[in-house]
Amino acid sequence: MGVLDVGSFSARLVVVTVTGSPREPLVNHQTRLRLDRELDVHGRLSDRGIEAVTAAVAAGMTTAYRHGVSDVYPLATSSIRDAANAADVVRHVAGETGVELRFLSGRCEAELTYLAARRWYAEPGPMLVLDIGGGTVELAAGSGEKATFARSLPLGARSMTRDWLPSERVSNKQVKALRAHALDVVTTTLGAADVEDPRVVGCSKVLQQLARLAGARPGKCKELRLDDLRAWIPRLAALPPSKRAELPGISRSRAHQALAGAIVAEALLTVAGGQVTICPWSTRDGLLLTLQDKARAAAGERAA
Repeated sequence: MGVLDVGSFSARLVVVTVTGSPREPLVNHQTRLRLDRELDVHGRLSDRGIEAVTAAVAAGMTTAYRHGVSDVYPLATSSIRDAANAADVVRHVAGETGVELRFLSGRCEAELTYLAARRWYAEPGPMLVLDIGGGTVELAAGSGEKATFARSLPLGARSMTRDWLPSERVSNKQVKALRAHALDVVTTTLGAADVEDPRVVGCSKVLQQLARLAGARPGKCKELRLDDLRAWIPRLAALPPSKRAELPGISRSRAHQALAGAIVAEALLTVAGGQVTICPWSTRDGLLLTLQDKARAAAGERAA
């Protein structure tokens, strides 16, 4: 079985066996996208963006079929879900490829990310999971296998860049305003998470790249500390995206939204205790694990 995860920067197909692990996928295929460049001022995905999504879905499904895999969940993330013409995108992709993209709610994404982190660490105890995406931020917490708290916030790095830091040159006033906004929203939301002294885990490319920027070595267990992150915010604000892309860990495709991502991460770490451990699994892996659980349960019922 597999998940075709269509996001802003790529469409990635990951295939596993029912009893296998996302740590060791049978197939891992990626088609690059740049949907962040294809949204107009009204939030509509351009014709070129729709064609790029269609081609990426076709490439992913062709790869799946070539490996004998027909059970693929075609997941479209917030870059498509939140587009003003999302229905048109889904209709066009389905007409061209026969594949109907599916959306998950932000709350469901948060719950799946929590499951992924819980399975990755396989440890008991309270856990708070943070995921900074392009359009939204997902938060989830709990002490067992399933999250007892899950929220989705409109604080994604791409969205905050568009709404608060739209130009390449940003002012101190703009940075201060976004910092205040993010901290207010996060403080209000996390106040409802009734989990004492949790392990704080980050599951997103944004947090991975910020951890690398703040000093983590490539390929090593990463942690991101508030003081280290905070020191980088004025430095990121002083650089245009082309120069940010030259920094450790900051990819060219995400350089434009790196500052907004850092500001949102600062708010999260300020409220969540000042430190986060970076987990390589996220929503896609949680979805794969859930599909595996259902398949094993169904097989058990048939056997009984």
